[in-house]
Amino acid sequence: MENNVLSQLFTARFGTMPVSVSPLPVSGSHRRYFRLRDGGVSAVGVCGTDQEENRAFCAMADHFRSKGIPVPEVYGISGDGMYYLQEDLGDTTLFGYVSDGRLSGDYGPRDRKILLEAVSWLPKIQFEGADGLDFGVCRHSSVFDGRMVMFDLNYFKYCFLKAVGIEFDEVRLQCDFERLRDDAASVPADTFLYRDFQSRNVMVKDGKPYYIDFQGGMRGPVYYDLASFVWQARARYPQDLKNEMIKAYLAALSPYSTPDPVDFYEKLRLFVLLRTLQVLGAYGFRGYFERKEHFLKSIPAAMDNLRELLAAPLEAYPYLGSVLERVVGAFDSGEVKFMPEDGHIPERRADVPASGAGNGILTVTVCSFSYKKGIPEDISGNGGGYVFDCRAIHNPGRYGRYRSMTGKDAPVISFLEEDGEVLRFMEHAYALVDAHVKRYLERGFTHLMVCFGCTGGQHRSVYCAESMARHLAVSGSVNVRLIHREQAPLRGDDAP
Repeated sequence: MENNVLSQLFTARFGTMPVSVSPLPVSGSHRRYFRLRDGGVSAVGVCGTDQEENRAFCAMADHFRSKGIPVPEVYGISGDGMYYLQEDLGDTTLFGYVSDGRLSGDYGPRDRKILLEAVSWLPKIQFEGADGLDFGVCRHSSVFDGRMVMFDLNYFKYCFLKAVGIEFDEVRLQCDFERLRDDAASVPADTFLYRDFQSRNVMVKDGKPYYIDFQGGMRGPVYYDLASFVWQARARYPQDLKNEMIKAYLAALSPYSTPDPVDFYEKLRLFVLLRTLQVLGAYGFRGYFERKEHFLKSIPAAMDNLRELLAAPLEAYPYLGSVLERVVGAFDSGEVKFMPEDGHIPERRADVPASGAGNGILTVTVCSFSYKKGIPEDISGNGGGYVFDCRAIHNPGRYGRYRSMTGKDAPVISFLEEDGEVLRFMEHAYALVDAHVKRYLERGFTHLMVCFGCTGGQHRSVYCAESMARHLAVSGSVNVRLIHREQAPLRGDDAP
């Protein structure tokens, strides 16, 4: 199906059918890429499962090209918005182009030249890219506001901090989070924020940078993207190169804005902190929960950025600073390891109590189910508890490639998390259940049931139940029993 649609787009553009359609390596998203060729003509076909995401990319690409920004030309988009054809920029990312410098730690003149050129385009993208852009096409949110800041901070708290077992005071940390949120949200947000501006999202063609994967962008402050690029964890840029890149950025910024130097560096540090926490949250989730080894191997580089930040006190966020100091200390001392000594990441079973649990005081049964078969009965006889309706969340089951999968499978997880909707949904669920668990423990109750329902009990509800079970298991204060009611006949480890 996809080859036929993409071939038709190719023919409409070039007047000839492609002689070859070859799949390209998959990325971190659920999109699939193909290279279509006919003699000397080449293009990249994209098959995406999210119509809004596809249309956001195509609309932004057309707008940016009209401003002279080097992004791929979109040759055509299918009527249903699920496929599009774009310019072939080759296979070399900036991350790969400077690999010798990255691996050796010695970035030579060739590498520095392209890095400085890449970051020098950023002000044009931010200011001219925002000029006349219809931000209504933005897929996640039209603006990077306080809500988006809290999304990043909670990602760090739940997916990294709790995963590595660092103890902290929830209330005191939340107070600092709210101060950080307010400070970040108060920074003017009238330019285009790329959101993931880093060397993996820059292609190098004929020695020049081209920019991709900007479809998650929105209106936002200029500092976030600069922090993302200069402090990209795996790049390990030396301090003198970081200084050169900031200097090149400021020179390119001068036609648009001339910030006060002290204010500029204060705000830049704020967004370096925010981006570093967001990255650690991503590494924690992909590594500790999804057990993807290469994300765990990225943590030491992010920890280097954290040490650099902590060289000066975080005076506005003292408790957060103390928690981060303990994080660095725990990794430095070996109390927390980046990887298990045997190099194997064990399967995390959410229905096995975490350390400190198992005392029988409170068992939380977490269940996924299909509304077609009714709400699960509380087998403890207590009744009550929570039933969360997941049917408002974008459904992977609408798309053929996911229908044989469940919410445990990585492609489904990536699909659900791509726009952050399910993570925001779970933030509210965590808060409600955490409060209930706290009161139940105080009163000596022995059972609580938390259910997540969707249409088929296969994708959204399974993902949410898995997430809630992990969240509760990490706390170590309760026994967690995980049941996927509609999956039990297929997966014995989920049976009651």
